Amino acid sequence: MISIITGDIINSRTILVEEWLPVLKSAFNKIGKTPKTWEIYRGDSFQIEVENIADSFRFALELKTAIKKIKDLDVRLAIGIGTKNFNAKNITEANGEAFVNSGYAFDHLLKKQNLAIKSPWKEVDEEFNIAFGLALLIMDNWTVNSAEFVKMVLDNPKVTQKVIAKKLEISESSASERRKRSGLDEIMKLEKRYRKIMNQKMTNA
Repeated sequence: MISIITGDIINSRTILVEEWLPVLKSAFNKIGKTPKTWEIYRGDSFQIEVENIADSFRFALELKTAIKKIKDLDVRLAIGIGTKNFNAKNITEANGEAFVNSGYAFDHLLKKQNLAIKSPWKEVDEEFNIAFGLALLIMDNWTVNSAEFVKMVLDNPKVTQKVIAKKLEISESSASERRKRSGLDEIMKLEKRYRKIMNQKMTNA
């Protein structure tokens, strides 16, 4: 079982490509190398393999915060879970259940919301597509400051809020306010639940 994330950048044509493309590539390079692990195509569309399915939602969060740090930009992400039947030099030429599921989620589910999942398990899809829809009520409205704060926490999971505030050059009270406004604690509960369910599915596979 692997996860494939298919996505594109919202409003990419309104912002200079030099502003967002390096950010996107930097996020992808943490996972692996192009073109085997990830590829950008048609200018602002992309596909990336996240090998551990339990990590796929967290990576989606990291990607969304990285892009939303740039004013007026956002990202659509379709997570596909499943098998990988054929390896290729280019990820866009590989295939399998995970690729089919990611493509289905991208073509059908993203018409309704900016983050969706399609997996082999109907009950998992139902739970998390509802949960994603609720989380997006907050995440889609993240300001640049909120996205910056969430990304800093994701990048430094063991660091205290006091240190985060210092890194962002803001007061602790401002950091606390940003944390509350971003819905970070609730979103991380969702990430924990997602990780638990995916690990259970892998154990039972």
